[in-house]
Amino acid sequence: MEMLVITGELTIYTAASEKLNLLSCLEKNDDLEINLSQVSEIDCAGLQVLIALKQEATRSHKKLHYSMHSKAVLEVLEMTNMSASFGDQIILT
Repeated sequence: MEMLVITGELTIYTAASEKLNLLSCLEKNDDLEINLSQVSEIDCAGLQVLIALKQEATRSHKKLHYSMHSKAVLEVLEMTNMSASFGDQIILT
């Protein structure tokens, strides 16, 4: 399993470039874990990237896991009631 860490913002300002980077990583790996512990800020555009990546993984029969959700990510998932939609274990610290 390949591990990737997203650092900094995952917002409208970074979403397009992050999406390209993440899709490229997914294309190269059949089993990918994305560590979200260093995401300092996330908005709807960032959430859309995470959703699109999960959809692409499902479509291409690859495993994708999000782990170590930062406080910012947890807040957005809770606010949008999307926590269960990703199917990843969320550990509260």
